[in-house]
Amino acid sequence: MGTIGQRKADHIALCVDGDADGDVGFKSSTLLECVHLVHDGLPDMAVDDVDPSVTLFGKQLRAPIVIASMTGGTDEAAQINRELAAIAEERGYGFGLGSQRAMHVRPGTAPTYRVRDAIPRGLLFGNLGVVQARSMRTDEIRALVEQVGADALCVHLNPAMELVQPGGDRDFTGGTETLARLASDLGVPIIAKETGCGISRRVGERLRAAGVRHVDVSGAGGTSWVGVETKRAAAAGDGAARALGNAFWDWGVPTAASVAMLSPLGFDTIIATGGIATGLDVARAIALGANAAGMARPILRALVQGGRAAAVSVLDRVESELRAAMLLTGSRDLAALRRAPRVVLGDLAAWIALSEK
Repeated sequence: MGTIGQRKADHIALCVDGDADGDVGFKSSTLLECVHLVHDGLPDMAVDDVDPSVTLFGKQLRAPIVIASMTGGTDEAAQINRELAAIAEERGYGFGLGSQRAMHVRPGTAPTYRVRDAIPRGLLFGNLGVVQARSMRTDEIRALVEQVGADALCVHLNPAMELVQPGGDRDFTGGTETLARLASDLGVPIIAKETGCGISRRVGERLRAAGVRHVDVSGAGGTSWVGVETKRAAAAGDGAARALGNAFWDWGVPTAASVAMLSPLGFDTIIATGGIATGLDVARAIALGANAAGMARPILRALVQGGRAAAVSVLDRVESELRAAMLLTGSRDLAALRRAPRVVLGDLAAWIALSEK
């Protein structure tokens, strides 16, 4: 099973390099490619007129981009968090910490999560699993948020990942009650966040009924955290967990379908994470109803393999592509992009039709 620290180190290595049998991405897609934005050949504006800024949780972002939750709890994680937080501050994006479970269990790891000095003005998300939050007092959770100076707390949902993880959680009772308690009592916004399997319309309705107003869909199509744990199980010689993980590697609601399902439910914030790799992906997610898009593995891989310059290059490309998509749909701002004509085809159309029944 290993320690939390070893698990975090394994996660970083597998997300960056995979292993001899391949990487940890989904074999299926986000379905964002099923969204066709209609070209405007007469936009009547300059590229410089395009304004992709957005305000989230009281903080203005230059573009609707969040460097999404990835890691924490180890020395390597500390370096990654500080570098990415500084990039987010410099570029005007949001930044999310990885799970603070290690920080709660082993207080000595707290410095690996303390990046507020690297992102003094920017948007910062804390992170805790709903299973861990269930057994913690609200004041204990509030202390974790305050120690890192987070503007909001992601409460992550990861039953599929845990079922495959060696030594993972098996009891997922009380999740809705825990989210309702935190939404009411924590004192900072909470974001219900999946971890690669998406949020369905039915779960979205339960979240709204529990008082949750912000979600991060973290849908299927990007990093398969079931796949990550499948590879860890294989390395540990756990044949049963490996077989289960291979069966459920592609399990989940695709990112595009999740955003489209949740958009009519009245959430204050929808963040589209899960397989976002291009500015066109961001534009399509916004057009479906997202307020922002989260990126994780492409930026992590660039940073680890090529350093800060490589990570910044990825983000330059994504932001340039987003601005181009906005110009080519005649969208001066994100509100206009949400109204821009689009055609939804293929499997995504089927997912949306199913959710409307």
